Amino acid sequence: MGNSKSGAVSKEILEDLKLNTKFSETEIVQWYENFKRQCPTGRITKEEFQTIYSKFFPDSDANTYAQHVFRSFDTNDDGTLDFKEYIVALHLTSTGKTTRKLEWAFSLFDVDKNGYITKSEVQEICTAIFKLIPKDELAGLSEDENTAEKRANKLWKFFDKGDNERVAEGEFIQGVLENEEALRLIQYQPLK
Repeated sequence: MGNSKSGAVSKEILEDLKLNTKFSETEIVQWYENFKRQCPTGRITKEEFQTIYSKFFPDSDANTYAQHVFRSFDTNDDGTLDFKEYIVALHLTSTGKTTRKLEWAFSLFDVDKNGYITKSEVQEICTAIFKLIPKDELAGLSEDENTAEKRANKLWKFFDKGDNERVAEGEFIQGVLENEEALRLIQYQPLK
């Protein structure tokens, strides 16, 4: 396949991504070539990621949510996404298995990265999700989730925790898997 010096994806990264995603070697190589064209340094900054992410939500304010998504995928905390982090992010958000997606969702809600989710973290992410919803769709939301706070409260109730308690990853995954309503609340699906 070549090595990094020749501009091709390294065999090590290629094999790792083939094992851990559903992408084929051809797809990974194509993604890599596109990634290198878009990001000649081999890294995406938070600002570049926000710009790219915002294009998926042209009628909304996606910046806050994009920052949280970026944080959850910047696994080495260096302030950038390398190709491997980018492809794993792409895989998890588009085609990953439900349990893996929920592991990612947990890391998204675990704002302080301490291994637990608090009600205030749920509120923070629900506020970011709420900003993704275009104004014309807000009017169609049910009374019990037509604000970020109401949505966060509704989601928190599924975990059967007090306001000052916290939720571990296993509890989060189990709680969301057992309730389709909770699964719907942790994300935003555009109507279009």
